Amino acid sequence: MKISNNWLKDFIKSELKTERIGEFLTDIGLEVEGIEKFESVKGSLEGIVVGKVLTCEKHPNADKLRKTTVDVGNGKVLDIVCGAPNVEAGQTVPVAVVGTKIYDKTGNFFEIKEAKIRGEVSQGMICAEDELGLSDDHGGIMVLDEEKYEVGKNFADYFELSNDEVFEIGLTPNRTDAMSHYGVARDLYAFLSTNQQKSTFEKVSSVVLNNEGSHDFKLEVEDAELCPRYIGAVIEM
Repeated sequence: MKISNNWLKDFIKSELKTERIGEFLTDIGLEVEGIEKFESVKGSLEGIVVGKVLTCEKHPNADKLRKTTVDVGNGKVLDIVCGAPNVEAGQTVPVAVVGTKIYDKTGNFFEIKEAKIRGEVSQGMICAEDELGLSDDHGGIMVLDEEKYEVGKNFADYFELSNDEVFEIGLTPNRTDAMSHYGVARDLYAFLSTNQQKSTFEKVSSVVLNNEGSHDFKLEVEDAELCPRYIGAVIEM
């Protein structure tokens, strides 16, 4: 069974790290068999900044390459060799600076390093959409709207990226109470409270359901603290 750490945080507010939560879940009988990192975009666009192509000229030693200078903000200008056919001076573009990891579809990556390409220094990479994990388009570099994107700003700031850590729990048949995020969160909170771990629990709000059918009894919860939620069903033969 997979449990999202982000979803657990909807119920439990604590400062515990993911690995520690995994240890506590195992302690209460919800054995964590692994923790998987989830990213809606692999690498989360870390190391990608918005840049401005200042100059673009033919590479002296290669017909299909271009020498560019790119402003990446804070007064820093990079020399970048680019092989894209659509690169031009004046463009606003996403730039992977030295140290950035670029991922392929299989999750493998290569790290951007300062290098010499056909004898010319290259201090980064101007990126296409597929190199950023945004689409399969590799027809050329990604050209950005200069009115929307600010030079020097992190490219990730313009996207709503999702990052999560997912617990793989080996749930046993007797733990039907833990077959939901709410059930796991409730059990975990009880453990944390008993062991004096600082945390708070967000209860699920009560909702009155209007169902078809008739019955002649009424139900009233007299102590909402001891019984914060009651669920029942009427079965008619």
